[in-house]
Amino acid sequence: MKNSKRNIEAGVTFNGKYILKLFIMDNQPNSVLAVINIKAICEKYLKGRYELDIIDLFLQPTLALSEDIIAVPVLIKTFPLPEARVIGDLSDTKSVLKGLTFFN
Repeated sequence: MKNSKRNIEAGVTFNGKYILKLFIMDNQPNSVLAVINIKAICEKYLKGRYELDIIDLFLQPTLALSEDIIAVPVLIKTFPLPEARVIGDLSDTKSVLKGLTFFN
């Protein structure tokens, strides 16, 4: 626990690579914002330690069923486990980080 403050300030507690998938719908405003926001979050908190796939469900609609997508945009962290999901435009950075369990 002695480094917990530094970990929180850094925003990351896992030192490996994060695997993220962002499901969007075409050029819908919330989807566009989600792309911009997650790229900024990743560059600030996970620089060089993430893989981000952006999947447009307009172009690949069958993935919505196979991934159990009920709303878009949705960000799914597949690694490290446990899997976590955050729905929305990802504009609330603190909520995104907490939702994806980056913080202690």
